[in-house]
Amino acid sequence: MSCQNKGLAVFDLVGRVLLAFIFLFAALGKIEDYDGTRLYMMSYGVPGALLPVVIAVELLGSLAIMVGLWTRYAALLLALFSIAAIVIFHQNLATMTNQIITLAEVSFTGGLILLAVNGAGCLSLDALVKRGKA
Repeated sequence: MSCQNKGLAVFDLVGRVLLAFIFLFAALGKIEDYDGTRLYMMSYGVPGALLPVVIAVELLGSLAIMVGLWTRYAALLLALFSIAAIVIFHQNLATMTNQIITLAEVSFTGGLILLAVNGAGCLSLDALVKRGKA
C-alpha cells in the first residue's frame, strides 16, 4: 500500500471517519434506548435477541473503518448490514422523508462498497501493518 500522494491521503482518512460516523452514532443510540430499539426491531419481525449483534456490528465496524483496521472486511460487513436494514426497515416510501432516509442508506452502502474495494488508504492501521510485513 504505497502512498503516492501523501497530501491527498488525509482525505481518505476524513472520508472514512465521516462515512463510519453514522454507524457509530446509531450504535450508541441503540445502547441508550436499548428497550425501545428492541421493541422496534420486534415490530418488524426481527428477534430482539439480535440487538447485541446489531450493536456490535455497528460499533466495531465503524471503529475499525475509522482507524483503518481490517477496513475492507468491516466495510463489506457494514454494506451487507445496510442492505439488510434497507430490505427490512425501509420499505415504506410513501413520504418524501422516508424516500430520503432510504436513499441515504443506499448511498452509505455505495460508499462502503467503494471502501471495501479500494481499502483504507495509507493513513490507516491496515497500511501500517502492511508496511511492517514488507
